[in-house]
Amino acid sequence: MVGLFAGIGGLELGLSEHGWRTELLCEIDAGAQAVLRARFTDVPLQSDVTRLRSLPSGIELVAAGFPCQDLSQAGRTAGIGGTRSGLVDEVFRLVKRKRGPRWLLIENVPFMLALGQGAAMRHITDALEELGYTWAYRVVDARAFGLPQRRQRVLMLASRTDDPRTVLFGEDAAPTEMGDADEHPCGFYWTEGIRGLGWAVNAVPTLKGGSTIGIASPPAVLLPSGEIVTPGIVDAERLQGFDPDWTAPTTDAPGVRPGHRWKLIGNAVSVRMASWVGNRLDNPIPYDATGETLLEHGQRWPTAAWGSKGKAYRVHCSTWPVNEPYEDLSGFLDDSRLLSARATAGFLRRTRRGNLRFPAGFLDGVESHLDRMGGYPEVAA
Repeated sequence: MVGLFAGIGGLELGLSEHGWRTELLCEIDAGAQAVLRARFTDVPLQSDVTRLRSLPSGIELVAAGFPCQDLSQAGRTAGIGGTRSGLVDEVFRLVKRKRGPRWLLIENVPFMLALGQGAAMRHITDALEELGYTWAYRVVDARAFGLPQRRQRVLMLASRTDDPRTVLFGEDAAPTEMGDADEHPCGFYWTEGIRGLGWAVNAVPTLKGGSTIGIASPPAVLLPSGEIVTPGIVDAERLQGFDPDWTAPTTDAPGVRPGHRWKLIGNAVSVRMASWVGNRLDNPIPYDATGETLLEHGQRWPTAAWGSKGKAYRVHCSTWPVNEPYEDLSGFLDDSRLLSARATAGFLRRTRRGNLRFPAGFLDGVESHLDRMGGYPEVAA
């Protein structure tokens, strides 16, 4: 396989658990390059996908978690024509040759389904069909694989020779019941408070990349004890399925801020998500088309669909393809620290300026934490 826009290697690492061997990596971020060089020591690394002339011979799979900045609600939302997300066309250029790879695996944020009234998806599916691919995609949630992070991503699989439906749609499961918020840690974003919260029971909301200048933006977790903590970088790595200190090699990259590790983690592909795809590639399940419906041009893109030769079909399945044993969020807070009085006070001030509705007792808990931390500082965040 080849990994384009490889980031810190989440797709490559998960697929390697099922025998896929990476022959080439391509990644332009200096911090991510440092990680890839340290973790994939024998794999050639290219920096600029636009200068990559061809793929190595004999490649069976191309994985591409192409940049999502132009597609994300948290980003610029410039669309598929943006300078970053438009790089997906480089993937199509590289697989255009007659004897291309057997599989093409693309990952991105679910907002791409809605942005520009679905223009990003139409661009991608039209390009795939012009190249002779049958495509399928499914929105999946990282919690399905036991990780306490509410993180949904689009996994798109395409092939000229095989049926991607047997990989993505062969199994479905009911979501895990998260239980009572009073009995479990609850994640939220303390940097929000006016427009959103990201509230999640026994999970953190989707990990973000932080600011463009390398300032970390970790979520907060309200513990049943009433304390509020923020996960550390090692906790975040584990919440994405990586080993602790997977991103530590970024410290060797010149000019890279320590907070850049958060960006790399926030932009990464969950290792367990990729491992599930690898397992299904090894063990396809016959696809039952019962219940699928024709997706008319102009209709909203659903959470799962497939298409070929100008026709697309809506597939009725959940974002939980499996229901792996769920790991309690409290087991992912070994590197955590208490949310400071300054940050807590700033969050409370923002909540008072907005009109959001909060879970019962939540703001009382935040007030209690602030009291434990010494009350309002003289200058609040």
